[in-house]
Amino acid sequence: MSKTAAVAMSGGLDSSVTAMLLRQQGFEVVGVTGKMVESPCADIICENAKKVADKLGIGFSVIDLTQEFNTSVVEYFKNSYKNGDTPNPCIECNKHIKWGKLFEYAIETLGADFFATGHYANIKNDKGIYKLYPAKDVNKDQLYFLYKLGQKELSKTIFPLSNFEKSEIRELAQKFNLPSKDSKESQDICFIQKPMTTKKYLISEIGEQIGNFIEISTGKVLGHHNGFYQYTIGQRKGIGIAHEFPLYVVDIDAEKNIVYLGKKDYGMRSQLVLKDLFFSYEQNKTEFDALVKIRYNMPHKKAHINIFSDDYVEITFDEGISAITPGQAGVIYDLNDGHLIGGGTICW
Repeated sequence: MSKTAAVAMSGGLDSSVTAMLLRQQGFEVVGVTGKMVESPCADIICENAKKVADKLGIGFSVIDLTQEFNTSVVEYFKNSYKNGDTPNPCIECNKHIKWGKLFEYAIETLGADFFATGHYANIKNDKGIYKLYPAKDVNKDQLYFLYKLGQKELSKTIFPLSNFEKSEIRELAQKFNLPSKDSKESQDICFIQKPMTTKKYLISEIGEQIGNFIEISTGKVLGHHNGFYQYTIGQRKGIGIAHEFPLYVVDIDAEKNIVYLGKKDYGMRSQLVLKDLFFSYEQNKTEFDALVKIRYNMPHKKAHINIFSDDYVEITFDEGISAITPGQAGVIYDLNDGHLIGGGTICW
């Protein structure tokens, strides 16, 4: 009897090819789409996913996750900015929605043997321990967003795109004439649709709050802004202040509504602290060297990890790192083979 795989489908290129590949491999495939928000765009996503399922001749269902998505992702997003942090909604969506409600629906309600998505990542079974490794396409590597997946999720998950380049996936979609063959890359924040921008969205939700731009080295007021939450550490563009040297956001005081500006060097640090630590599998040491990312699109950097508790982990880099941003994820990788160990939320 063939195994069943439930595929999280968005109607886009990657999830469509994921479903097609699994069907070609002999799986009994069903498509599952979570409706995240009440909007015309969300309806289109569901319709597009249904078109792909029909093309492939697989079962398909939509489940309403609007309430869960609002609580776990949207509210988290807004509250993070209100607290002066810069959130990472994709990580929370993966934890609570994709490998939360969708995963539970696929495995427990539908009775599927596996849950599959179009992420570019690779799962290997190492003597009974499931570990996440980079995919073939290093430019699409998505391990950073998956650090909150544990053994339960990894043991039941398949990533069929792990051995493909993105260009190969697009070629397959064209070859088999999938409805998603010409679809573009999805945007980062799915619940903020053009022409709305993140800045406009936050202003509409939080309201304008006039505060000061202050030069961190002198304490001088350089100008005014409409709300600290519109800025993130490391930001250069969009500050709107002419100065003798390029200005960067180097710190934010949410309580006082102050955005501190300075030279890029003022944002360089060699140490940070993580809270809410999560490991993909059980660790037996509290101090070790590893590779660390503090942003998705940065190279790994060598660092020393010192774990005092789940809410206090010190990471000391071998060299200075710019734009260490509270609220973002600090993700830890094995020093030898680059597999994902775990991560946490940067608190300072």
